[in-house]
Amino acid sequence: MTVAVGVTGNATELFRANTAHSPSYFALRRAAGGLSPSGGGRDIVDFCIPCNPYFPSPAMYDKLQESMRDILTYYPSSTDVITNELCSLLGLNPQTVAMGNGSTELITWIDHLLVRESLAIPIPTFGRWTDQPMETGKRVDMFLLPEAAGFALDPAAFVAFVRARGSRTAVICNPNNPDGGFLPKHAVVALMDALSDLDLVVIDESFLDFSDAEAWPSVADEAVLRPNVVVLRSLGKNFGLHGIRFGYLVANPALAGKVRRMLPKWNLNSFAEAVVFMLKDHREEYAQSLRMVSRDRQEMTWQLAALPGLTVYPSQGNFVFVKLPDGVDGAVLRDRLLAEHGVLVRECGNKLGSSSRFMRLVVRPQADVQRLLTGLSTVLYGSTWYAAPAPAPAAAAPVQEQPPPPPQPAPQQLPQIQPAPPPQPLPQIQQAPPPQPLYEQPFAPPPAPPQPVYEVRREPQPQPQVQPQPQPQVQPQVQPRAEGPATDMYPALAAEVPPAFAAVPSGTPRPALYWQDAS
Repeated sequence: MTVAVGVTGNATELFRANTAHSPSYFALRRAAGGLSPSGGGRDIVDFCIPCNPYFPSPAMYDKLQESMRDILTYYPSSTDVITNELCSLLGLNPQTVAMGNGSTELITWIDHLLVRESLAIPIPTFGRWTDQPMETGKRVDMFLLPEAAGFALDPAAFVAFVRARGSRTAVICNPNNPDGGFLPKHAVVALMDALSDLDLVVIDESFLDFSDAEAWPSVADEAVLRPNVVVLRSLGKNFGLHGIRFGYLVANPALAGKVRRMLPKWNLNSFAEAVVFMLKDHREEYAQSLRMVSRDRQEMTWQLAALPGLTVYPSQGNFVFVKLPDGVDGAVLRDRLLAEHGVLVRECGNKLGSSSRFMRLVVRPQADVQRLLTGLSTVLYGSTWYAAPAPAPAAAAPVQEQPPPPPQPAPQQLPQIQPAPPPQPLPQIQQAPPPQPLYEQPFAPPPAPPQPVYEVRREPQPQPQVQPQPQPQVQPQVQPRAEGPATDMYPALAAEVPPAFAAVPSGTPRPALYWQDAS
């Protein structure tokens, strides 16, 4: 999402007006007075709404624009017609599918029709799975995902929790939102079988298309064989079209039919119909968009992990979950990123099981990520030491391997947009010293070697100490080696340490991916 913001103060106030969800594109635009970039506004890069940035293709947008008058003028076909077309593309039986005006509409009907007195769900997760049943008076049993385990779900522990609480419905999101945690297919099937006596088991696969851990991890085929399982899928997130509210569920014909009969006759709009009937001609572009998101997720994870004090959790969604350094308030960081850098992020303080120390950052192309990294570095550490882009060869290689034209946009964007954003914000923020860096407050800033990021600069110190002591008695010559790798083993790493890293305060945790710290 890109929106021009002229009055950033009004925009940040929107977050306090509604604490349940982030403000919409249209609300931000209205807060900015409808300004455009040429009219004095500023583009916002959206790391908040988890949308596919590479789909639809430009050709699809052109075709939709050509059909705009008809789409807006005429009624859509019946939901059965649109459902039959979608099922022919996905290889599903239409009797096992119910399409809704967004997955949220389907969650509402699942709650009203299929959930009885209680529902168990791991948290943090998508808010409608906790809010919706509570609004209708159900008991919601919340299973807290352990931060120490990287928010990974232990299926056996969850089953034991459901038994202990006596829950009649169980829901899991795979991958989970906001942390991107993923269960392999065999584990999900085992979970469904272990809970076969429940009234209902829901597997929310809204972000599963972005996963690259397995070739086909969906349990939709297994769900139709079971009397109490519903699989929920989203189309807006996968196709980059949140504005078109459409999603579907898969279940055995009895469950799917029960929901389908309650849905309004024209609950899908003409935009949804137009997109569904275009998909058969654009399958390769869609597959290519998912490959590009997977590549961007790996690169973005690596780059975020290089920021001192940030913890980055493994994700199989099109977003990355991060924990901020000690003493950093996520709401303050969110507001400053928006006001000073035009970057919109999702602070997770309003998610049950999370706090303001956590943020969910949507995977975006490299040009946008560089703007995010510059903003984070400036606001958190008070300097722009992290302004260099990641190594280009690793990012470009996977895209060039793919056949058709879609790989072209990504390489072209990197050189065009990458140089432009850094020069504009950097002078503005460096000239305004009053705002204090958020991350320097809990740490004393004595000058010290860049120990938190690269533990390499200590090499020159031990070697002079060993040579003056040639006595055979003193054999702790091994001690200097234990402190860090020898310089001759990593000459390039010692030479490439940026001088600006010396400004990082002593005592800052060494950045690393979460699974490296846990091992």
